[in-house]
Amino acid sequence: MRIQGLSVADVVKEFGTPLYLYDAEKIIQQLQNLKNAFSENEVKVKYAAKALTNISILKLLRQSGSGVDVVSINEAKLALGAGFEPADIMYTPNCVAFEEIEEAVSLGVTVNLDNLSALEKFGQRYGTGYPCCVRLNPHIMAGGNYKISTGHSHSKFGISVYQLPQIMELAQKYRIAIHGLHIHTGSEITDTEVFLKMAEILFGIARDFPNLRFLDFGGGFKVAYKEGDLITNVYDLGLKLGKAFKEFYHSYGKKLELWIEPGKYMVSEAGVLVVKTNVVKTTPSVTFVGVDSGLNHLIRPMMYDAYHEIVNISNPSGSQKLYSVVGNICETDTLGAERKLNEVREGDLLVIKNAGAYGYSMASTYNSRFRPAEVLVINGQARLLRKRDTFEDLLRGQLDIF
Repeated sequence: MRIQGLSVADVVKEFGTPLYLYDAEKIIQQLQNLKNAFSENEVKVKYAAKALTNISILKLLRQSGSGVDVVSINEAKLALGAGFEPADIMYTPNCVAFEEIEEAVSLGVTVNLDNLSALEKFGQRYGTGYPCCVRLNPHIMAGGNYKISTGHSHSKFGISVYQLPQIMELAQKYRIAIHGLHIHTGSEITDTEVFLKMAEILFGIARDFPNLRFLDFGGGFKVAYKEGDLITNVYDLGLKLGKAFKEFYHSYGKKLELWIEPGKYMVSEAGVLVVKTNVVKTTPSVTFVGVDSGLNHLIRPMMYDAYHEIVNISNPSGSQKLYSVVGNICETDTLGAERKLNEVREGDLLVIKNAGAYGYSMASTYNSRFRPAEVLVINGQARLLRKRDTFEDLLRGQLDIF
């Protein structure tokens, strides 16, 4: 396996395992795909930073023409540290203290409010003095499964579209300057019609807000995790949603900006997690491949039942056998169950694909194990983005009171 001509095995010799390895060319290509798909509307891409928050990745995207969507004040500060202008940062928190929203305002970023309590406090505090965006819950079930759908009726995200009268009442009472409306219905949406249905709801509501500057359609674009997977056809989406958007803003009376917030689409396929086989453990029913990683580094298979393709790059011509790939954590941390892999031997390197999104950003030091290093292949060179944890990192912040 090679990335930009570099052997993954050679990169591992330099940086060790487990290792998160990213391809800069792929990230830039995904961003350009979206710009091309929505070119008729000059789309504003706001990369969902929570997918992968490494500051060098943020800088790469900024240099390539992306904005950024953040969900915490610290992500906002990371984005500013990466060189994003406040106007290019969309801050979309959930269930945070109002003091955090006030801090976001002090930073000058675009604030996106998703509950009536925060909207009222915002109106009381800022009135017309600071514009905001409102996140709506469209009551649409969409996405790969219930855990990653955020627009259904029982979701904690957004203000219900049925509470539009309360939104309008607060906006009028405090003369809140609402410059944007936002909807995000979930992840791994493959059907263009879901986005169009969401857009229809958004357009209907937008007519009641005369001072809009943009509409934000969120993200949730699906990428392939295995051969034959359905994916989001972003070109079909760009064509159809773009056409509907143009028709809307012509009837609205002024041109608006079209925003989207891809996260997984941007970085998932660009990243792999490389692990080393510690042990091949045969039982009467299962052959386990135990590796030097686990749910502490890649939690998606356990948290979301996510599928990640796994390949043995140390024995590409070996005969295929059935294995369950598991981690070295004292929990059930199956990374891939009953997978056909080329014969795995102790010491072999396995590559877990589609690990760029929600991999390192959700990693932990559970079991007091170190988080991996991160490396970016850029211009044909492997560059270290983050050092592997050390034992001192585990102790940082702890105080010995005895």
